[in-house]
Amino acid sequence: MEGYLSLWDEYGARIMESFWANLQLTFWAFIACAVLGTILAIMRISPIPSLRAFGTAYVNIFRNTPLTIIIAFGVFVLFGVFKLQLSEDFQFNFFLIAIIGLTIYHASFFCEAIRSGVNTVPLGQAEAARAIGLGFLPAARMVILPQAFRGAIVPMGNVLIALIKNTTVAVAGSVAEISGLMKTMIELRADQGILIFLTVAMMFVVIVVPIGLLITSLSKKLAVAR
Repeated sequence: MEGYLSLWDEYGARIMESFWANLQLTFWAFIACAVLGTILAIMRISPIPSLRAFGTAYVNIFRNTPLTIIIAFGVFVLFGVFKLQLSEDFQFNFFLIAIIGLTIYHASFFCEAIRSGVNTVPLGQAEAARAIGLGFLPAARMVILPQAFRGAIVPMGNVLIALIKNTTVAVAGSVAEISGLMKTMIELRADQGILIFLTVAMMFVVIVVPIGLLITSLSKKLAVAR
């Protein structure tokens, strides 16, 4: 136990700083993937064939592409080959590339979550919207999507939980986050390897479990009565 406590003396500040990076990645990537995923969901249910085809292609391509490949592409191709520079700060540039990679990947899952919510909206709602003269976009914005979001709370929450855990993949993009620090700590303090692993795992559990409980509560409270 004394050796474990000495770890906190040596790495405590870096542990909290690295985990904070994971939470920041989660926050910004979830906002971005929610926006992009909603746009893709609208495309998927659009009456325009070309938009439906684009939305379907995007989902099928990125949902089946490993996240590590997407982030590595951002670092080694967009930055390494095409010199993509999103910030003058070298490390922050990698942070932004990681957010883009997480967004592109999880937007495909968020899109399908919204589409599952759309499937819970009775067909009569869309027909009623058309009957009063609403076009596709106004009907989607005012009638279909508000109900779809309420019906998709659980799958959207699952996307958020997956995103929280997948932020550890950002280590492939040279982002100083918790899994990279964990690897370094285990290499330098192998005698405390199990406790280091359990500590990092519990940090995620402390975040994910309350979110799961909140999602369950919201899904029951906001469920649309049929």
